[in-house]
Amino acid sequence: MSDSFIPKTYTVESVAMGHPDKVCDQISDAILDACLAQDPQSRVAVETFGSHGVLTIGGEITTRAKVDYAAVAREVYKNIGYTDTLDIKVHIAEQSPDIAAGVDLGGAGDQGMMYGYATNETPEFLPKGVVLVHALMKKLAQVRQEPAFNWLGPDGKAQVTLKDGVVDTVLVSVQHNADQNHDAVVAAVRGQIINALPEFKNAKNILVNPAGLFCRGGFAADTGLTGRKIMVDTYGGLIPHGGGCFSGKDPTKVDRSAAYMARFAAKNLVATGHAKECLASVAYAIGVAEPLMLTARDEQGGDLTEVLKKLFDFRPKAIMERLNLRQPIYQQTATFGHFGNPEYHWEQIISS
Repeated sequence: MSDSFIPKTYTVESVAMGHPDKVCDQISDAILDACLAQDPQSRVAVETFGSHGVLTIGGEITTRAKVDYAAVAREVYKNIGYTDTLDIKVHIAEQSPDIAAGVDLGGAGDQGMMYGYATNETPEFLPKGVVLVHALMKKLAQVRQEPAFNWLGPDGKAQVTLKDGVVDTVLVSVQHNADQNHDAVVAAVRGQIINALPEFKNAKNILVNPAGLFCRGGFAADTGLTGRKIMVDTYGGLIPHGGGCFSGKDPTKVDRSAAYMARFAAKNLVATGHAKECLASVAYAIGVAEPLMLTARDEQGGDLTEVLKKLFDFRPKAIMERLNLRQPIYQQTATFGHFGNPEYHWEQIISS
């Protein structure tokens, strides 16, 4: 039996705020926040699709809030740093009454399985590579605000490969203005983003824009879709994922709230000394409050299920109350991962 859920060699990815999929995540969560700000009981399931000048907002919303969905989308798009005009199409219906009936009684808003993980490897209780790769994209966002780097565009990606806990390869691709030559972009990214983070200074391999020019980004270069970066949002593909995305979903949707609760539980079981690593798993039937399955185990396969059930209530209403999830807090989660930020309610450590 391995003494870790994480392989000795692995690669993880993060993406910039202006990556087309992340633009869609941010728009979907901004719409969710706008609804919750006026009506905390809003039921929201919104997905956004962007492609070459067209943005489609679709889904189901039941709310007393009055929201101009297109205006919300345009504001998010502008604040990310894009200046082109989008043709926005809105196709929103109310939540299915069949689904609503079960949720109204406290049941789960969908069926499926969710996972939560934590490790004592880092202060963030996340795998080291996940923390480092998000740090690269956070640094890119910071550098883009400096006047000397106004030639950097909103789009970008990063990858980090670790071998035995040591950074082996760093890959960063950034959008830039056409008047910047490749060598200048490489030098700037290495000096101001990669080498600015001490963990990367001794990396064996550093790659910057390996395909060459990267002048067109966002929807001008590629399509974007809500929920297409679920591994970036969670544990980098190192840990199982139930398949449901987070963004654009209100907390009655257990795809989101139960994944947050599973992370909260796993992190607290590690923080209070029950394990060095913990994987919590939960499954639901739509319209039913009690989970169909709820388990936890440590890095050596030890069973932590009983302590998990004793300390944490995974019924949807209990999750929303404990983690205070009916607040307009979600747009900020749509970049740089949903876990590791101490401001988030599901990242709080309870007393042992």
